[in-house]
Amino acid sequence: MDTEAVRSFVRAAELGQLQHAANELGVTQQAVSKRIAALERELEVRLFTRTARGVELTLDGQAFLPHARDIVTGVERAITAVRPGSRALRIDVLGLRSAQAVILHDYWRSHPEINLDVVTLRVNDPRVAVAAVEAGEIDATFRTVTDPTMLPRDVRTIHAFDSPLELLVGPRHPLASSRTLTPPQLRRHRIWVPGIAPRTEWGEFYDQLATEFDLRIDATGPHFGDEVLLETLADSADVATLVGARDRYIWPTNYDLRRIPIVNPTLAYPLSLILRTANPHPSLAAIIKHFGNLTPLPETVWRPSWATSAPH
Repeated sequence: MDTEAVRSFVRAAELGQLQHAANELGVTQQAVSKRIAALERELEVRLFTRTARGVELTLDGQAFLPHARDIVTGVERAITAVRPGSRALRIDVLGLRSAQAVILHDYWRSHPEINLDVVTLRVNDPRVAVAAVEAGEIDATFRTVTDPTMLPRDVRTIHAFDSPLELLVGPRHPLASSRTLTPPQLRRHRIWVPGIAPRTEWGEFYDQLATEFDLRIDATGPHFGDEVLLETLADSADVATLVGARDRYIWPTNYDLRRIPIVNPTLAYPLSLILRTANPHPSLAAIIKHFGNLTPLPETVWRPSWATSAPH
């Protein structure tokens, strides 16, 4: 069904004259008349009768009008949902329980008037996310490109915020009673981070972390989801994992898992935001400003090499 024909029918019905509908739609009266005639042929009913004053709805036209209005409204909403500048601010996060999503949710709670659409592309290759930004499919993505020269000319990256890491362990783990931990205390303990994808920023992050502090990072096996990971930690006396301090995890109370901050130095995962250089979404600037108002990390912080020159 031609949606422009449906739109022409709705405006003609509401205004009572084909010429008035044509003027509002920016087309000729003949175009409106042809659209409505084609719609009547498709529906196999008469929608209007002509009068000296214009047009009046037939009984079939009266029956069709409310549904036609719904069609026009649905089309307008669909266009608004995808048109840059009029649609919601669309930001890609790595997961809906990640620090990025948590901070965006906190911002939205303070600014409920913002039209925000949080999505997850679920791709490991940052180039795919960059391409989505460049094409305008999303307005920004929380990805780190360790080599900025790979970015297209009309896409840039900015430092958003740092996510401090914590050790997550079950109640029988030898470090479970610790209130804080230093990186040297993690040596010789198995830190299980399943599913680290090669050639990703987090793969490079864990490589540098393991080398710097002589840690045993185990990426064995696929990642079957947070529920399996948390259950494994609860049952184990020797497996731990690393999580972001702002990451949101939920587990049954009988798991009795412990989140232990890592200090001296704090291990910081740098989170960057990739966005278009020109004409970014108008709501994005306020969120970027919000990142700058987050509580700063302690002075003693370790970051990977690609982040040491970024502003913090």
